Amino acid sequence: MSDSDGTKSTSTQQVVTALVSNSVIFGAFISMFLLLRIKLKRIYEPKSSYQLINEEKRPEPLPSGLWQWVVPLLKKSDNFVIQQAGLDGYFFLRYLLIIALFCSASIVYVFPVLFAVNASNGAHESGLNQLAYQNVKDPKRYYAHVFVSWVFYWSFLYVVYRELFFYTSMRQAVLASPRYAKKLSSRTVLFQTVPKQYLSETEFSKLFDGVKRVWIARGADNIEDLVSERESMAMQLEQAAIAYQRSAVTKIHKMRKKNPSTIVEGDISTYIPAKKRPRQAKNFWNKLIFRKSVDTIDYLKEELPKINDEIKDLQDDHINGEPFNSVFVEFESQYQAQVASQVTTFHAPLFMTPAYIGLEPENVVWFNLRMFWWERLSREVGSISAICALVILWAFPVAFVGMISNITYLTDKVHWLRFIYKLPDQLLGLLTSLAPTVALAVLMSFLPRIIRGMAVLQGSPSSQKVEHFTQNAYFAFQVVQVFLVTTITSAATSVVTQIVKEPTKAMELLAENLPKASNFYISYIILQGMSISSGALLQIAPLAIYYLLGKLLDNTPRKQYKRFTSLASMDWGTTYPVYTNLAVIVFSYSIISPIILLFCACGYFLLYIAYLYNLTYVFSEAPDSRGINYPRALFQTMTGMYIGEICLLGLFVVGKGWGPIVLQVICMCVTVIMHLQLNHAFDHLMTVLPVDTMKPLDGKTDTPSFKNIYGNREDSQKSGIKELPQFPIPKYQPKNPFSNPSDTKSGLSDTTYPYMYDEALETPENNVIGVPLLADGDTVRIPPAPFWKRFFKPHIYNSYKAVKSRLPEIYGLVDPDEIQDENKILHAYDFPAVSAQCPYLWIPEDEYGFSKQIIKELESVVDISDRNATMDTTGKISFTGRPPTDDETEGSSIFLKRIDEDDEQMSV
Repeated sequence: MSDSDGTKSTSTQQVVTALVSNSVIFGAFISMFLLLRIKLKRIYEPKSSYQLINEEKRPEPLPSGLWQWVVPLLKKSDNFVIQQAGLDGYFFLRYLLIIALFCSASIVYVFPVLFAVNASNGAHESGLNQLAYQNVKDPKRYYAHVFVSWVFYWSFLYVVYRELFFYTSMRQAVLASPRYAKKLSSRTVLFQTVPKQYLSETEFSKLFDGVKRVWIARGADNIEDLVSERESMAMQLEQAAIAYQRSAVTKIHKMRKKNPSTIVEGDISTYIPAKKRPRQAKNFWNKLIFRKSVDTIDYLKEELPKINDEIKDLQDDHINGEPFNSVFVEFESQYQAQVASQVTTFHAPLFMTPAYIGLEPENVVWFNLRMFWWERLSREVGSISAICALVILWAFPVAFVGMISNITYLTDKVHWLRFIYKLPDQLLGLLTSLAPTVALAVLMSFLPRIIRGMAVLQGSPSSQKVEHFTQNAYFAFQVVQVFLVTTITSAATSVVTQIVKEPTKAMELLAENLPKASNFYISYIILQGMSISSGALLQIAPLAIYYLLGKLLDNTPRKQYKRFTSLASMDWGTTYPVYTNLAVIVFSYSIISPIILLFCACGYFLLYIAYLYNLTYVFSEAPDSRGINYPRALFQTMTGMYIGEICLLGLFVVGKGWGPIVLQVICMCVTVIMHLQLNHAFDHLMTVLPVDTMKPLDGKTDTPSFKNIYGNREDSQKSGIKELPQFPIPKYQPKNPFSNPSDTKSGLSDTTYPYMYDEALETPENNVIGVPLLADGDTVRIPPAPFWKRFFKPHIYNSYKAVKSRLPEIYGLVDPDEIQDENKILHAYDFPAVSAQCPYLWIPEDEYGFSKQIIKELESVVDISDRNATMDTTGKISFTGRPPTDDETEGSSIFLKRIDEDDEQMSV
């Protein structure tokens, strides 16, 4: 539709308004961040300013100036980013940067060709529409779009191939490193749906070689609920005791304000009589109907011993309970665990499967380890059906948002809407650009909690698997709701009045106006790139929660301690889909409306800076998924290629460009074939660890992942086993037959480099760091090369051998957080509820001795202490160390001090 049709065009106005309004927000947020970053280190640089993480991972502080931190941040190496953000954070940042760089590179050839074709001798569109596909009238010009799309989409296919090569190499290098190979989780496999025959430690050990331990979870069905209820009751008692103590302290404070010579003596009950003690209803019905309440402290003093005894009986008898049909098995080495997780274990279908490796005990969803195979299948069907229904129902409010973005086109038939033309241009722009994009973002924010609930319901055995399911489901929501529904309703709204007049031209009109929806998504990209990135840096919600809600709600030392020491982390299952879908939108419109590439490149680069800062200096690592979300995001991004190719094909059909139609079909066929080949080549490598990354190059030395069962050379000779031959280093013969044999050169470089083995790296904790593996291939170092050479030779420069140099030094050492105590390892994968203890209560010490009186009253019921916390004479609570526990009687206050200020104590 051209402007001559009389309907007011808002394409340029939408984008300009979105750009201006988001620029204002961006400027305000960035200004606040730059000022607050210097002062509020706990919010903006907690990892480098306080001892809240392991010393080996603590980053160097950034320069304190307003802008001086930007360049040093952008210059941080891959080693640094991996060390601070882990594999998951590193690959998320890599995804943002890859999209930004790909769009930037594509601009070089897309803009000169398509802008010239679209803008000249067209359909007389105005504003940004004249640079888009809808301004082309002559079908012969479609050839330009076809050939540019070939270069654009096939280039991205190569980028995906290169990145998958890099990801699998990096993942293998990390998992084969001493830090990961020596983890208990790396040599422990979870088998689900285990037949009754093998629900025995003895019987299961017969299945595999190298079995070291077998954990078969047992416990009563209700023990987990009882443990949760006891913890809730203990926290209620702790809070009630502190409230009781605070009431007495504040009453004395008021008395002394009136009479400073007041002498404090006697029991706490002298100041707070029994009827003024904290009270609560026994249950919901007493509170709602009967309005009855009891003394909280007395009531919980009676109830806690009862539930303790009940839990103790169940814990003592848990060994006789019905076993879960899931088994954790520890092997002697990572190699044996990998083999066990990949082989076919049982002769009947749906048993002893699925098998998972690398699950940390704290990330296990124990609720889902009891499932039978038929229960797992029914849950999966139910969860997927529920999500599909939700997708359909969610389409209605999203469609309404899409209509708002093109509301000006409805005024021909819906006359009462014409009042919007009386609005100022700036307000009309806000109504059609900013309001819909914000509404869409708000609508989508409600979904993550629902989807995660479905992920748990369908049987995910760990928090990582929950995030993986969430990523797939939330991406489907994003594509269907944020993109397809909004695009279709936006395009339909823009031509609804013309379709009413000429129904036979409906397809032609929709095809003509479909590209105009790109203006809405340009506004959406501006919102994400400017407002969301600056908001991520400013961290409005954490800032408000910590300094406002924290002051109001944190009324116990435990809550204050948790608030201070807990660092935020990323939810990859809901973070990736937002930006993957944004890339899908860009790829779908990149040929139809090329200007979107410019906004995408800028937006993703701003997002990259924001998340680079947060992941390296603010956030802690989420449960480790080994970066598996990254290849999933790459494959999901290819959805944009398919949508873009299908849209172009449809537009060519409507425009009757028969030659371009054939060429576009060829493009789609090549895309499908390459997609299938990429899946076939990399799918298995993304979930397993190959044998050659675990076994040594010499065939006999122990590695972090592999133990040589034949021992040393003498042992092998005694046992009659021949020593393996030395691995030959492949050399290329020189072309000149008269050259010196010493001039022979490796096929990988112009110079042969010897393998550098650093004996200084050998330590009692890790004496195999210098052992070359089979995957290294030879001992020749890969030399530096220009970018173009590295880009087009991923088999060399993204190989396992090459990417090992990107790993931080700490990956050559054992993780300090890894369990080393043999007694703790013995119970590492036990069902937590069967060994759970009643929480240790923590109250603050006061100068009047009230805390000692409360401890004396409750110590016969529950463990309680007033160490490392104080309450001043006004009732203000502060903590000076860690909470007291059974095995840690003394807390430490060192983490409370700013690293750069020795004598300054953090005020909480």
